[in-house]
Amino acid sequence: MPTSSAATAAPTRSLRRISRLAACAAVVFLAGCASQAPQDDGGRQSGDWDDQKAEVETFETWTLVGKAGLRTPEENTSANLDWNQHPYYFRMLISGPFGGGRTVLEGREGRFSLSNSDGRFEAESPEALMEEQLGWALPVSAMPDWVRGLPGDHDSYQLETDELGFPSHLKQDGWDIDYRDWERFEGMWLPRRLVMNYNDIRITLVVNEWRAMGDEDPREGE
Repeated sequence: MPTSSAATAAPTRSLRRISRLAACAAVVFLAGCASQAPQDDGGRQSGDWDDQKAEVETFETWTLVGKAGLRTPEENTSANLDWNQHPYYFRMLISGPFGGGRTVLEGREGRFSLSNSDGRFEAESPEALMEEQLGWALPVSAMPDWVRGLPGDHDSYQLETDELGFPSHLKQDGWDIDYRDWERFEGMWLPRRLVMNYNDIRITLVVNEWRAMGDEDPREGE
């Protein structure tokens, strides 16, 4: 039986309509993808670092609880770190093998002290104290900036960023700092894991917890 032209026209119109709808859906999908900022599995998005950098720079009073690993040609060990940081005062409690049991490093207005089982010692810099008493030193003067993903403002530096614009590698004061992981804290992205290298010294810092503190000096009145 012959097929009428009207009968064949209907399926053709339907196919064209479906094709147009599919094309429109594809355009909408692609436009939606293009409007979404690139992000990683952890939720960081392109532009986040630039948006929060000013806030991170003013985040100067905090507590960091974590673990530091030390590797040198002579040893490979680790210690727990409890670090209180204020604009004009800091206190680091290093406990575990490379802390010599329990070591407290404090600094205020150019005065630095280190206390351990052998007594209390003072020097002109925290690095000198650690070198004298422990045989190695953390870059304490610069670390308050570095652990927040910022270069210190006391010297020149080279900074590389990842595909999302976050710091990925910082070179300053002879140290190479690699930022390996990030976590969100009070609306800010802060480093969770960083690796610092200086010649044959390698320090890996893993942050277990960031805490915000008030602006008051915990040693006020002492």
